[in-house]
Parts: sequence; structure tokens; C-alpha cells
Amino acid sequence: MRSGIHPTYRTVVFHDTSAGTYFKVGSTIYTEKTITLEGSEYPYVTIEVSAESHPFYTGKQRALSQEGSMARFQKRFGRFLGNK
Repeated sequence: MRSGIHPTYRTVVFHDTSAGTYFKVGSTIYTEKTITLEGSEYPYVTIEVSAESHPFYTGKQRALSQEGSMARFQKRFGRFLGNK
């Protein structure tokens, strides 16, 4: 492989601002911000959504209705279409 063309792979701290959690992950992302965590200094990146705050992973997603979409449509607009 040619030298000098590959991005630097290093440990980076990602901060999920909505959940207030920190993750140390290997990444090639570039940032000038740094943070001291557990006695060491790491590059620092803020994110708004991660597995700690995303509704799909936390189980707090909105529950869908049990009836189908056609039944909901007929219930709402059936009287306009001649159905009762």
C-alpha cells in the first residue's frame, strides 16, 4: 500500500448530547476538539442520536395501531365514499 494516503485510525470519543453518554470508538473522523476521559486525551465529536437515545433501540418507539391502514382509511373516509 502507498504510504501517506490513508486517514489516521484512532480512538475517538463520541458524545450523545440527547442521552448524555460518551462512547470510545475507533474512527477515522477528523476533529480538532479534544476531551480528557479516564485520564487520557481523545479527539471529541458530538452527535445527537445514538443507540442510547434512538427510540428503536431503547424500546420507546411509538406503538402502531393494531388495525390495518385500509381499515383506518375506511373508518375515517368511508362515509364520504358511500360506505357506512
